[in-house]
Amino acid sequence: MNIRELAEYNVGENLDQIMNLDPRGYGVCRILYAGSRSYTGEATTMHCARELGRLLKPGDVVFLITGFILRPHKQPETDGSVSTVLLARGLIQAYGVTPVIICPEENKPAFVNMVREAGLHLYDGISEAAELPLSVGIVAFTKDKDRAASQAEQLLAEGNPKAVISNEAPGANCCGEYHNAVGVNCTELEARMDVLFRMAKEKGIWNMAIGDLGNEIGMGAIREHILKYIPYAGAGECSCGCGGGILADSAADHIITATVSDWGCYGLLAATAYLKGDISIMHTEEMEESVLKAASQNGLVDMTGSLLPGIDGFDCRMNRTIVSLMRQCVEYSLGYDNEKWFNVTLQKEFFQQNLKKAL
Repeated sequence: MNIRELAEYNVGENLDQIMNLDPRGYGVCRILYAGSRSYTGEATTMHCARELGRLLKPGDVVFLITGFILRPHKQPETDGSVSTVLLARGLIQAYGVTPVIICPEENKPAFVNMVREAGLHLYDGISEAAELPLSVGIVAFTKDKDRAASQAEQLLAEGNPKAVISNEAPGANCCGEYHNAVGVNCTELEARMDVLFRMAKEKGIWNMAIGDLGNEIGMGAIREHILKYIPYAGAGECSCGCGGGILADSAADHIITATVSDWGCYGLLAATAYLKGDISIMHTEEMEESVLKAASQNGLVDMTGSLLPGIDGFDCRMNRTIVSLMRQCVEYSLGYDNEKWFNVTLQKEFFQQNLKKAL
């Protein structure tokens, strides 16, 4: 291990810990993170950011899948959608790619205004966005299970994405049913975007998923861990009688789990900013608030059902704080160059020995 590796390791640890702060105190985020960390073998944020950095180049298309529709109002939630806009911005700045947001029809009106708050242009479809700078494409995905496969084939052929990233998107269980966090069936509300995710994976396209419970696309990657420890995940634990529980059946190759999926996405952005040496890839606290307010003002609801700006029960102040902590950890580390302390720390071999044990 050298100085660069030591710093990168610890920045990744910082970001993973920040995104898994547990203000609720019930521990589900830490249970889930134990599974995703074991699956990944290192800090999940830094791992996924590093893999993306090796993969993406200017002009590549990246599909960003998001959009969970919530009961009882049957409106899309803020979590996933807010950070997907900011991820699109960060990926454009870091790699010069064309992000294409795949979402339910209900999400599209809000995205028009959210994307503007991030300083980007939004176009229906893929082709126009791919031709213009600072642009994002958007496509509404079907809720019709009989049309999902053909639409997925068409999108993959047209976009030829280099990567597919799912962020707080609903994932069907082993019975093909979708559930909310407490096991209530919501199949008729959800776009069948996991059909696209599965098809992309089968074609060998790089893929990752961000989730905060286990009912999201891709979380089947840590199936046994979720079945054992996460409420409502096991067979028969949902309330609809399908017998499948809330666990999404789809399995991503790379995963990030966090207290809030948006926080996991921010961790990915912060790790990307660190690896690229450019803090501006990570959005500011002010942009976080402006995009979140645009989301709520255009019909996206908090987990609680409120139209006040919030994500999974956490208000603007909390979300700004998470962004601020991540930015400060990255910015400080990028500017810290006291080689003496790195060298004397490395000589003690604490990290080398403990990493070897972990592996």
